[in-house]
Amino acid sequence: MIELQHLTKQYDQFVAVSDLNLTIKTGEFFGLLGPNGAGKTTTISMLSTLLLPTKGSIQIDGEPLTRKNDRLKRKLSVVTQEYSMRQDMTMDEIMEYQGRLYYMPVKKIRERSEELLDFCGLLNYRKRTVRKLSGGMKRKLMVCRALLTEPEILLLDEPTAGMDALARRQMWNLLKKLNQRNLTILLTTHYMEEAESLCDRVGFMCRGVLEETDTPRHMIELLGRYAVDETTGDGVRSHYFSGKEEAIRYLSDSPWETTLRSTTLEDVFLEHVGKLDRK
Repeated sequence: MIELQHLTKQYDQFVAVSDLNLTIKTGEFFGLLGPNGAGKTTTISMLSTLLLPTKGSIQIDGEPLTRKNDRLKRKLSVVTQEYSMRQDMTMDEIMEYQGRLYYMPVKKIRERSEELLDFCGLLNYRKRTVRKLSGGMKRKLMVCRALLTEPEILLLDEPTAGMDALARRQMWNLLKKLNQRNLTILLTTHYMEEAESLCDRVGFMCRGVLEETDTPRHMIELLGRYAVDETTGDGVRSHYFSGKEEAIRYLSDSPWETTLRSTTLEDVFLEHVGKLDRK
């Protein structure tokens, strides 16, 4: 279990993360959502101990997380936004180098590498250098590398950024399988469809503040399960309704061009963050 208590990161007068309180249960898939500059990556960086909090604390299974606590740090692994692998190394070399950093026995490294590359569908490409891999393959390899030490918590900072639609779906399937193995996952993403499909719960961050947490389904139900998009002279406006009949009545009475559809988590996000931006 991850517990963030009054977590704050401040740079001079700028507060990147402000008084963040959050509990993520063991085996939960949690999505941290927000616009650029909301504080998502800063939160991930504090969880990985890359950054130290200005105030507050992080606890893993009831124990304080610090840079000196190597045993506890090994419970976490991170997949960053950036490709952080040498271009001239093969998959096998990337995995072995990672294992040696953690003083893993060579036999164990090779066994785990075989298992993970096979699990991620990369076994047939293990002799390719990183520079010859597609973007999706690189992302999968980063996940394999992160899982080598058998962590209990996986921190994913926009893991599907830049992927095409097929590669993104493949990554979703991979992450679902990992979560089914009781791996706790914290995901940051700009893809609302991704969070809606994968996450048990999501939280909205804006200007360093965690504003709301809930299940995607309940958030959608609170806004209204049905959306009517109305194209007016000022652009497209969306209206939300709990029942389909009510939505159809509005659509029928509207003088504008209208479309009926199901509400998505992206609608919830835009409504919520838009209100915050107008404050």
